[in-house]
Amino acid sequence: MAITLTDDRAPATPRAIRFRFPGGPRDHIAEQDTPLHPDVIGFEREYSEMEGTVEVALRWCDSREERIASYANSLPTTGGGTHELGFRDGLAAAVNAYAREQQLLTPSDPDFTAAQLGAGLTAVVSVKLDHPEFEGATRDRLGNRPVRACVAKAVREHLDTWLRTNPAQATAILARIPMPPGH
Repeated sequence: MAITLTDDRAPATPRAIRFRFPGGPRDHIAEQDTPLHPDVIGFEREYSEMEGTVEVALRWCDSREERIASYANSLPTTGGGTHELGFRDGLAAAVNAYAREQQLLTPSDPDFTAAQLGAGLTAVVSVKLDHPEFEGATRDRLGNRPVRACVAKAVREHLDTWLRTNPAQATAILARIPMPPGH
């Protein structure tokens, strides 16, 4: 992924700055804090239901801060939207299913919340859509309804596979998540 910004205010001497992440969001995530696991979990998938593609990169770091950056057609969506909600839905579904499968959560335990799962999480959620629907006073929130389900499905499937094939790294991640009260 590369973006070039050109300042043409002085036509005789235009000034350009190029921001380049050849691996897209994965490279951006790789530059973040001290990771809990070496892998940047990332994927890209196309969905006809949302008329576009979703690209996600994430990694838990040795921090308590959550950093999620979301984009629609390369525009920052600081107000979030359906793609960010779908990311959180898929993340929660995958991690909670894995935690129950590993018997870290009993059937009577509540699921991990978004706040618990976000501790130390750094992620980039980007969608490219044929017909983006922006909402909010500053048009900083994505509103395309089908996007939420598509992003959730993609995140759940990919993260579920990653957790199962990387049990040591999954254990390190789950050990950082504060357990529900009464556990």
